[in-house]
Amino acid sequence: MQFEKSTFKYLQNLQKNNNRDWFADHKETYLKAQQNAKEVFAEINANLQKHDEIEKSKMMRIYRDVRFSKDKTPYKAHFANSFSRLGKELRASYFLRIRPGESFLAGGFWEPNKEDLFRIRKEIVLDASEIKGILKDKNYKKHFGEEFESFSELKTAPRGFDKEHPDVNLLRKKGFIASKSFTDAEVMSPNFVEEVNKSYKALRPFFNLFSDILTTNLNGESII
Repeated sequence: MQFEKSTFKYLQNLQKNNNRDWFADHKETYLKAQQNAKEVFAEINANLQKHDEIEKSKMMRIYRDVRFSKDKTPYKAHFANSFSRLGKELRASYFLRIRPGESFLAGGFWEPNKEDLFRIRKEIVLDASEIKGILKDKNYKKHFGEEFESFSELKTAPRGFDKEHPDVNLLRKKGFIASKSFTDAEVMSPNFVEEVNKSYKALRPFFNLFSDILTTNLNGESII
């Protein structure tokens, strides 16, 4: 199973004609492209289930919520899917977006709640060696580089934390994310699904460590 050229062509045309009339006139083409994306996402989910426990696979709707946006184009010119891990024990989730020229996969903690973020920060203060060890792992570095990304960061240490802490760069983060971009040719290649699976496997040490942190107290005792 792979993404077809016709699926990409449809998304490229939607980027140029992002309006309701064009969408309605090409509804049949959309449904074929959507079905292709559903089948690929389903195979990725099946692969994930072989080495992780996925509670929910969700394909995002193509319709945009424009109520509070300056951009009033009605459709997302991409297909995307999230894969959520099992409940309280296994934290973090996987994500994949397919968009001409801007395809990527990601995983981690986009916007952890304040309790989870505080717990992660307390772990960093206590001992960040294991967290930093993830960034030095050869397989992780191969796919994601040597940094955690974040949707936003504080300019300095959060309130109540030492501004001079040696790992203040980690304390400043409001999320912990790993991402990897793909070219259009890579997305449409026959081995793309397997490459996605390899990348997701590389996230497991990151996911496992943070799941352990978020399900224990600072003494390592379970809180669930």
